[in-house]
Amino acid sequence: MDRRSFMKTAGLAAGSAAAASGIAAPAIAQGAMELKMVTTWPKNLPGLGVGAQRLADRIGTLTDGRITVKVFAAGELVPPFESFDAVSTGTADLYHAADYYFQGKHKALNFFTTVPMGLTAAELNAWINYMGGQDLWDELSGQFNIKAFQVGNTGAQMGGWFKNELKSLEDLKGLNFRMPGLGGEVLRRLGVNVQSLPGGEIFTALQSGAIDGTDWVGPWSDLAFGFYKILKNYYYPSMFEPGAAISLGVNRGVWDKLSDGDKELFRVVSMAENNQMYSDFKANDGQALETLVSEHGVKLHEFPEDILMALGKTSDEVVAEVGQEDALSKKIYESFLSARKLTGRSSSTTEKAFLIARDRVLAG
Repeated sequence: MDRRSFMKTAGLAAGSAAAASGIAAPAIAQGAMELKMVTTWPKNLPGLGVGAQRLADRIGTLTDGRITVKVFAAGELVPPFESFDAVSTGTADLYHAADYYFQGKHKALNFFTTVPMGLTAAELNAWINYMGGQDLWDELSGQFNIKAFQVGNTGAQMGGWFKNELKSLEDLKGLNFRMPGLGGEVLRRLGVNVQSLPGGEIFTALQSGAIDGTDWVGPWSDLAFGFYKILKNYYYPSMFEPGAAISLGVNRGVWDKLSDGDKELFRVVSMAENNQMYSDFKANDGQALETLVSEHGVKLHEFPEDILMALGKTSDEVVAEVGQEDALSKKIYESFLSARKLTGRSSSTTEKAFLIARDRVLAG
C-alpha cells in the first residue's frame, strides 16, 4: 500500500479538531444508533487503521445496520491523543487506540496496552479474560466514564529504528527518540531525550531531524510508514512492547443504553477483532521483514548485552513505581505480577522451548 494513501490525513492541522465541539450525542431513532468512533491512527493504516474500520463494519453487519459506526481517523474530529477525553466526556462515542497513550490520565492504563518486561499477546489475553484483568480494567476505566475492551494486538514488537549503529549503552545518551508509554520513561532514565508522537507525525519528525530514531510497531507497519527511507538500523528485541493491545473505549452513557444482547455483541465482536488483528500482523510481518532487508537494505541488529540488561533492570523499576501510585494501581500491579509469573512459567516450558528447538533443528 502506498504510504501516502493512509498518511494523507495524518498531518491535519490541530484546528480541524475544533469541529469536535459540534459533535452530537449518538443519534437514536426507532431503535437505531449512529455512533462516532475516533482513532489514534492514520486512515487505512495496515493493521491498526484497517482494524478500526473492520470492527465498525462488523458491528453494522451483525446488527443489520441498526447500529452503525462512523470511523474518524486521527485528527479528523479530535487530535489523536485527545481521543480518550472525547469519549470520556461524550464528545465522541467510541475510541480505537492504545491506552498507554493516555497515561497522563492514570499511569496504570499502561498495563492494558503493554508495559516493559510485560506480557506477550497470549499472556495478556489470559490475564484480561481469565485472571482478573478485565475486572480491574473496568474499575479503572470506569473512573473516566469508559467501558474498555481489547480489540487487537500487534504481537511482540521490534526495538526500534536508529540513525547510527549502537555499540554500547553510552550510544543511547543524548539521542532524540520517539517512544510512548512507560518505555519512554525507561529510556529517559538512561539518558535519551524522549518524545511521544502520534504515528502520523513520526516520518515528518525523522525527515526534519527532530528525532534521531523511533519505535513504532513491527515490520509490516514500519514498512508502510517508510522509515527505511531515512534510517537503516533496525533493532530487536523490544524490551518495552512484548504484546501491545489495542483498545475499544465505549462511553458509559452509550454502553448503558445498549440492550444486554447488544452488550454481548460488542464483547464478542471485540474478541473476534482481537484475534483477527493479531493474525493479520503475524501473517504480514514475515514478508515485510524480508522486504525491508532484501529490497531496502535495512540492517537487523540485536541490542548489545549491556543495553538489554540496562533496559530490563530499569524497566522493572519503572513498572514497580507505577504499581505504587495508588491503591488501584497496586491491585493492578500485583495481579499483573501474578499473571506474569504463572503464564511466563508455561510460556518458557512450551512456546519458548519449542521455538528454540525448532530453530536448532531447522538450522541443522
